[in-house]
Amino acid sequence: MRIVKEAEERKNEILDIAEQQFVAKGFDSTSTNDILREIGIARGTLYYHFKSKEEILDAVTERITEQLVEKAKEIFNKKELSVFERIIMIINSLNISSGNLGHEILEQVHRPQNALMHQKMQKCVLSGITPLITSLIEELITQGTCQTDYPQEVAEMALIYYNAMFDDLTELNEESKQKKLTALIYNLERLLNMEQGSIQKLIS
Repeated sequence: MRIVKEAEERKNEILDIAEQQFVAKGFDSTSTNDILREIGIARGTLYYHFKSKEEILDAVTERITEQLVEKAKEIFNKKELSVFERIIMIINSLNISSGNLGHEILEQVHRPQNALMHQKMQKCVLSGITPLITSLIEELITQGTCQTDYPQEVAEMALIYYNAMFDDLTELNEESKQKKLTALIYNLERLLNMEQGSIQKLIS
């Protein structure tokens, strides 16, 4: 058991250092030599766990995304909240400024030098969180609160919009952030065939 634990610890140590390097330099500018030098291990040890730098990136992205999805699931299961409250809170939990995860990499992932990481993380977030929001929208349809034949596509559009908003998030003031969130709610109402202001009434 100790051997297995040591292997897992070493793997996580590699991911920790790789994440730091990707944040500091960007994926393209980080070499496996940088990671090896920082962690102080042999090349064979690195390649025992990961066959390439791209595989390391996939693992780093997956680890962060798993934490985002777990946070979203916690919100999803808060039945004391209304469905719309949970939808908005799940989407907003992806906000890097909310401090839920404390990962600086979530800021850096939207920088031009980390375009590949950005793409991979967006794909992982969509696959992990879209089903949760889709389920909540379907619950609203069952309740008769809204109507759409495309609950999954509405969920995807909401997440893609919010993800695109992240690209400029660090440069926006609070007023601009609030305006973008208001725009998201405004457009959700139209996609879900609801009267203007309906969502705000339900979550206030």
